[in-house]
Amino acid sequence: MTAVDSTTSLATSATPALAARAGSVGGSPVREILALTARPEVISFAGGLPAPELFDAEGVADAFAAVLRDQPSQALQYSTTEGEPGLRAALAERTEARGLATSPDDLLITTGSQQALSLLSTALLDAGDTVLVENPCYLAALQVFSFSGARIVPVPCDEDGIDPEALDILVARERPKLLYTVPTFQNPTGRTMPAARRAAVAEIAARRGLWIVEDDPYGELRFEGERVPWIASHGPAADRTVLLGSFSKVMAPGMRLGWLRAPAALRRACAVVKQSVDLHTPTVTQLAAARYLADRDLDAHVAKVGAAYGKRRDAMLAALPGALPEGSSWVRPEGGMFVWATLPDGSDATALLREVITHDVAYVPGAPFYAAEADPRTLRLCFVTQTEDEIREGLRRLGGALR
Repeated sequence: MTAVDSTTSLATSATPALAARAGSVGGSPVREILALTARPEVISFAGGLPAPELFDAEGVADAFAAVLRDQPSQALQYSTTEGEPGLRAALAERTEARGLATSPDDLLITTGSQQALSLLSTALLDAGDTVLVENPCYLAALQVFSFSGARIVPVPCDEDGIDPEALDILVARERPKLLYTVPTFQNPTGRTMPAARRAAVAEIAARRGLWIVEDDPYGELRFEGERVPWIASHGPAADRTVLLGSFSKVMAPGMRLGWLRAPAALRRACAVVKQSVDLHTPTVTQLAAARYLADRDLDAHVAKVGAAYGKRRDAMLAALPGALPEGSSWVRPEGGMFVWATLPDGSDATALLREVITHDVAYVPGAPFYAAEADPRTLRLCFVTQTEDEIREGLRRLGGALR
């Protein structure tokens, strides 16, 4: 073979295939819809984006400036995998003030709570393990569990969330490794699990032997009603519940700051996984968040945001009867970011979206949020990104499209 022949042969050789899991898990339909609706004239209820005009940009900027002025060597240096001690101490204090005894050593800082889900999936799940999820379920959690090779089984739910009796039967039959739940202002449905059900879920986990992953990104965004204690605060679940938190909805999603609170052995395993992923969450961002918590009143900021979001929720609820066809129904959330709606029998929210987008308005069809058979009539509407006037106009457009 000549040198030219050898070069040609090398140039035309097939490249190795991607990992099987890379082709078996689809992309996010929400992200794809957001790309389709990026035109400025579109009023999109599709994303889960906090209102940018409500960010405390001045406070965050001051926190970063103070850290870079006062602690430049530390802020720009590597940090520990577990997270900056000052931030962990501040988060432990906030968690304890909300009724769950927590020390800084109970916490691991993550690059958004989405990373916490990924770390837990790697630390806990082997291919073929069974994971129980709410029906419907947060879409990105389904993606994470699918990447791990887990078998995902939905738990029957009603307007109050997980049905404990159905959960008990499923755990006995399926022998799952963990249950994943967003019990407060759930994504996508907006529903909240009552305290009695949380206690029942904790008891089942203790008796049957499974982990609970309790995701709480929206819990501070309450507009009405009383706060419901975390599942993690129930005694039977104390040694088997992982609580996830995030600054994305109350400070700024661009900071990519989350955390997990977990029993020691699992937390250490997650730290080892994190070392292999990114070593640690950016130091400067952690220090800025800690400085913000020291210098500013985050609770006052959250109250301001919650008041605005509550008005936007009310604007959406008031306009929905004129926007959705007769026979539709929807959940009235006490907080959070989403309204979950169900169109009349025979409707297909995914098929209808093609026409809806031509009217410069968008929502997310509900089908991708189901781990098994989907209800094609369902859709999710985010009410926090737009102003009240924009919500009313968007729903006017939606009504015209659906008619």
